[in-house]
Amino acid sequence: MSINICRDNHDPFYRYKMPPIQAKVEGRGNGIKTAVLNLSDVARALNRPPQYLLKYFGFELGAQTSGNVETERYLVNGVHEPAKLQDVLDGFINKFVLCGSCKNPETEIIITKNDDLVRDCKACGKRTPMELRHKLSSFILKNPPNTLAGSKKNKKSATASANVRGGGVSISDIAQGKSQGGDEDGEGNAGDDDDDALAREINAAASELEQIEVKDDEWAVDMSEEAIRARAKELQVANGAVDTELTKLEEYGEWIINEAGEDKSNLPSDVELYKKAVELDVLSDPKIACVLAQCIFTEDIVNEISEHSAFFTKVFVNADYEKNFLGGIERFLGLEHKELIPTLPKILVQIYNEDVVSEEEIMRFGTKSSKKFVPKDVSKKVRRAAKPFITWLENAESDEESDEE
Repeated sequence: MSINICRDNHDPFYRYKMPPIQAKVEGRGNGIKTAVLNLSDVARALNRPPQYLLKYFGFELGAQTSGNVETERYLVNGVHEPAKLQDVLDGFINKFVLCGSCKNPETEIIITKNDDLVRDCKACGKRTPMELRHKLSSFILKNPPNTLAGSKKNKKSATASANVRGGGVSISDIAQGKSQGGDEDGEGNAGDDDDDALAREINAAASELEQIEVKDDEWAVDMSEEAIRARAKELQVANGAVDTELTKLEEYGEWIINEAGEDKSNLPSDVELYKKAVELDVLSDPKIACVLAQCIFTEDIVNEISEHSAFFTKVFVNADYEKNFLGGIERFLGLEHKELIPTLPKILVQIYNEDVVSEEEIMRFGTKSSKKFVPKDVSKKVRRAAKPFITWLENAESDEESDEE
């Protein structure tokens, strides 16, 4: 049995078909999940990676999702009837499959040079834009169709569920602060995990990178109150004007600080943060990510990452935002809360699990120090603390490559 891809089209000769969603509820209690049994078949009919459909279900239903491309097993937390999932799928089809002009499903997703998403229709030849404000759009920009297509593995989903072989640590161990050797190594200094061959290899690579002259001395956004006042004076030019682009970001940061209060107990909601960014016209500047990282977090940053993850994925539309976000966290830890540096692996676990920053940017951050956001010696200390999580990622990738061979 097949149904029309566009269920609003009741033409009996409509030739674009797909199988209806089949789902099965598994487990009980807090562990109850819904397995979407034929998600791969539906995705093939729509010419979209199954990960896009799964993520869309998660975003629309407010549920955690997990998937395995090899076994074609896809889960959505909670109880969801097939009819409900089918209705949600209609939204995905309208937003990310059907041509905006002729409503034909023969489209491909194209990412433009400006990081816009368009549907390239093979039927009428037109290219129509997709809604960039939807959370799935951010996921697509970070995970283009060609990286998920066919038999290629989704590295993120493969490594997310993998454990290091031979008695290594799992991602849950890293979240609890455990190192390769089983001991906590919060300062990021050489510990028992240095005996691991792969860890030594990563350390050697990092040392080589640190010897390279870093030339990315771009202005980093220091949102401390003292820095805001000092920069306001420095930015005065001969005629008394001020660089409005910079002061808008500063104004945004200062607004957050003032609204939140000294203990940040009155932090504006994500909706308010977004509206203020629109009002000040700073959403298009990647440095907003650096400002947010310095202004909204407290000592409970590990849990706060998850609380704001939907907001972050909506705002961070490309890799420049992700780099600035990690740089802002580097400033937050290295300059303002040095006592929290040992928690960096836990922070990165949350960032990784919530898809706030891509695996590639986290790897780059953890293996190369930089003086773009903080002094070089501070950068080395902060990024060295990331080593347990980076080592886990490296080992997981090695296991994946071994399986492929």
